[in-house]
Amino acid sequence: MIILVTGGTGLVGHALNNFVDKSKHKYIFLSSKDCNLKDYNKTHSLFELMKPDIVIHLAACVGGLYKNMNYKVNMFEDNLLINYNVLKCSHHFKVKKVISCLSTCIFPDKTTYPINEKMLHDGPPHFSNDAYAYAKRMLEIHSKAYQEQFGDNFICIIPTNIYGDNDNYSLEDGHVIPALIHKCYLCKKNNEDFVVRGTGKPLRQFINSIDLAKLIYWVLENYEDKESLILSVNPEHEVSIEKVARIIARNFDYEHKLVFDSSYSDGQYKKTADNSLIMSKIGNHNFISIEDGLRDTIKWFTDNFDKARK
Repeated sequence: MIILVTGGTGLVGHALNNFVDKSKHKYIFLSSKDCNLKDYNKTHSLFELMKPDIVIHLAACVGGLYKNMNYKVNMFEDNLLINYNVLKCSHHFKVKKVISCLSTCIFPDKTTYPINEKMLHDGPPHFSNDAYAYAKRMLEIHSKAYQEQFGDNFICIIPTNIYGDNDNYSLEDGHVIPALIHKCYLCKKNNEDFVVRGTGKPLRQFINSIDLAKLIYWVLENYEDKESLILSVNPEHEVSIEKVARIIARNFDYEHKLVFDSSYSDGQYKKTADNSLIMSKIGNHNFISIEDGLRDTIKWFTDNFDKARK
């Protein structure tokens, strides 16, 4: 069995590569340097060459809150192209199963909590990331259309906020945890105030990339339903950005001032996800705590500072 992993060298692909049993299947972890998935002809040639039986579709044009706000056309068009090409080629080459990765950005802004798999389209997403969110929503709709018209086994998973080793630690374009880790590292080095954009009040369910890799592997091996599946830590493990920033500062032994700059947008206040469906299927899973996960991620970043994406 040949399993093609798009986005295979990114945050989640890296964790999956370290976890999967490679004696059972042949895995191909694809990077953006291997193929421009925005180009249909190149994507078609890739599938023709690799002949995958299963595709785990992780590739996306991604970024933190401010990249989503500042580059909406790129976030919308690039993701539409990537997703269209991957699904179109998967259907053409009769791929047996496609697992596509969505995002909690797709969740409606005005809703009740926790959000479950039936509520994904119950209203527009938050304006701060609506372009990216609608592109990801279209991926789910596109997958379901292939299910209904052709019987293709194209499913979607929806992880909450992911963090871990091998992330993009860009100060401007990275997601909140890697950006804060990089910023605190520099603030300690330069004896500067640790300034966090926003009030620090928004709440998030952070899932470590190692935990997510384990859940994706379970979906690969066991999940045969057609419905999308939220992959998340428990709702009670939701934490504020302020708490995350303080844990990061403590791990760096940072002793200067921690400042929250409320002139910057907070984005969506919360998007609490209900993980009861996945938990009912896999039973108990001991998720990595945010304290342990941040400690290990910070160690990876400092040990690999020169080669880390930033």
